[in-house]
Amino acid sequence: MIDPKAYVEAGQTFHGHKCPAMPLGLRVGAAAMNRLGVSRSPDGQLVALVELGDDHCAHCFADGIQMITGCTFGKGNIQQLNYGKWGVTLIDRASGRAVRVVPKAEAMLANKRSEFFTKYREKGIPASQVPAEVVEPMITKVMSAPDEMLLNVGEPFQYVLPRKVESFAGFVCELCGEMTVEGYGRPLGDKKVCLPCYDRAAQER
Repeated sequence: MIDPKAYVEAGQTFHGHKCPAMPLGLRVGAAAMNRLGVSRSPDGQLVALVELGDDHCAHCFADGIQMITGCTFGKGNIQQLNYGKWGVTLIDRASGRAVRVVPKAEAMLANKRSEFFTKYREKGIPASQVPAEVVEPMITKVMSAPDEMLLNVGEPFQYVLPRKVESFAGFVCELCGEMTVEGYGRPLGDKKVCLPCYDRAAQER
């Protein structure tokens, strides 16, 4: 069993500040892993589909997911779906089994009514500047609440993922001189160039 409490300190260091959303990501990720019976992904064994968008509160949730599952943007095994929600579908590549976990709406609403949000975050105060006596009880509450009070954990189902193929081929852009992955090259006259150089040339025409 994955214990999310073992990842809180490392998650806060990685994330950069203390807040309730990153620990909530730890809880959701741990519940999904435990439901599937899988361990943290050292390579690309797991894939996380995160339903977050770009412009809403508690985006910090994604760092908790990355920390506990090992699904990271660097490894390319996490994807943001831009639904504006906090659900996560975790997929085990080997078996094709997947599970969706989402925080309960009532738990999210309780957080949004808290002093952390109403007196600080909604007034533009960064999370790193919220007093410890305000944020620490919220973190404790998120980390200690029983799964059944905090989360909706779905039943496992089959999910077909496309086969992942890494490209090791590359070339040097003939305009900017920077290394570029082969599949992102574009022909520009008699030159092979990267996408930014290609787009810049197109704008200058």
